[in-house]
Amino acid sequence: MNRDDFRRKFGASGPVILPVIHVLDAQQTRTNIQAAIDGGCSGVFLINHDFEKEKLVPIIREMREAFPSYWIGVNFLAVTGEYAFPILGQLQADGVRVDGYWADDARIDERLPETGQHEAEKIAQIRKESGWNGLYIGGTAFKKQREVDPADYGKSARIAAQFMDIVVTSGVATGHAADVGKIATFRKHCGNAPLGLASGITPDNAAHYAEDVDLFMVATGINFEGDFYNIDPARLAHLMNVTQTERRISHDPR
Repeated sequence: MNRDDFRRKFGASGPVILPVIHVLDAQQTRTNIQAAIDGGCSGVFLINHDFEKEKLVPIIREMREAFPSYWIGVNFLAVTGEYAFPILGQLQADGVRVDGYWADDARIDERLPETGQHEAEKIAQIRKESGWNGLYIGGTAFKKQREVDPADYGKSARIAAQFMDIVVTSGVATGHAADVGKIATFRKHCGNAPLGLASGITPDNAAHYAEDVDLFMVATGINFEGDFYNIDPARLAHLMNVTQTERRISHDPR
């Protein structure tokens, strides 16, 4: 998948905004999905930040029933594709579509040769065997994972682009904006692969990343102040307006 294909999939000419919902229960999840829909977002990610992955599965099933045609992705916290893809494959076999899977750690190792990525290769094989056919968004040089030397960002990005549909990176921690230079390096070395950003995005800084980034995965930047769990429609609207303005400016032929 290339950048143009990704954007066309979501009907976007600039960064796609997919809110990340830190799931508490079914009702809170349903309310936030509806807020994302009302705010004009093309989809959401659900993440089990406060409990084990097994408790997220029935909520995924319930949300798919409640929103049968909406784009829903998941993140099983602290779990790689080795364990996630079999779950996703089983859900798909049961008629429960999950549109995307975001792994915090795609197991890219820039310390190894680009052709010697044994863990990433194993995960790719497990993905194939699972039968799941959604989009794989893989964390690379990502927050809370093994620290990567900035000198190796380019190599990390080149390797990652071989193993996933969308490469995603972040700042140093949740709510911390990514270094603009890091994102520029990732953009250069990802080639034409879609690039995602998953921390510290706000209406005030989104314009700094809009040219290089195809996917904004955002939570704290659009939630109510001091609230880890619930979307603030006003803050979401502000971010949507900023990115839409950037799209118009970036693609104005004059």
